[in-house]
Amino acid sequence: MSKTTVKDVSTDSEPEHTADEPRTVGSSRAFAVLMVITGAAGLLAAWVITIDKFKILEGKLAGKTFTPSCSINPIVSCGSVMESKQAAAFGFPNPMLGLVAYGIVICVGISLLTRVKFPRWYWLTFNFGTLFGVGFCTWLQFQSLYRINALCLWCSLAWVATITMFWYVTSFNMRNDFLKVPRPVKNFLGEFTWVLPVTHVGIIVMLILTRWGTQLWA
Repeated sequence: MSKTTVKDVSTDSEPEHTADEPRTVGSSRAFAVLMVITGAAGLLAAWVITIDKFKILEGKLAGKTFTPSCSINPIVSCGSVMESKQAAAFGFPNPMLGLVAYGIVICVGISLLTRVKFPRWYWLTFNFGTLFGVGFCTWLQFQSLYRINALCLWCSLAWVATITMFWYVTSFNMRNDFLKVPRPVKNFLGEFTWVLPVTHVGIIVMLILTRWGTQLWA
């Protein structure tokens, strides 16, 4: 009598790749969910800012003044930020770029949830996109604090989302050897990636408090 062996495919190792075959990598469910959440948060912020921007323009055409709901005082004033020249850095409203970029992040997260695997070039391209995003956010933060002299709460949500996804994508690429770093760095990232976005956001909060202090709530 012959025996039939049933293999548990959940414990099978990945087939080894040949030297000529590019390595593809998926992610954990937690990482995928994080991409969906940060992408959704950024998309929400970009959507609200876009709608308010159009309402401001419609108000001007009608000879009226529209004040966004997040304009609380002269400092926390989304309207002041939206009407600045920095709000259209590329010749069109910045949040329209966010509608596309954050939508892509959500699509990547959903793809990862379905266990799709991507090659090295894809992960590095995704990392470059988040690097551009965090760099652009840093420029906007400087402009907001020291040139426009006003803070947009929805913009701040987009900043936090972008910073978080950047550090986690960068950590992912380093831990998978797509970006070469020393082993102690990889070991640190394996346990404490969360320290990087928390520290980054904390620095921005300190800059905001140093710049305006109690005026934020005045």
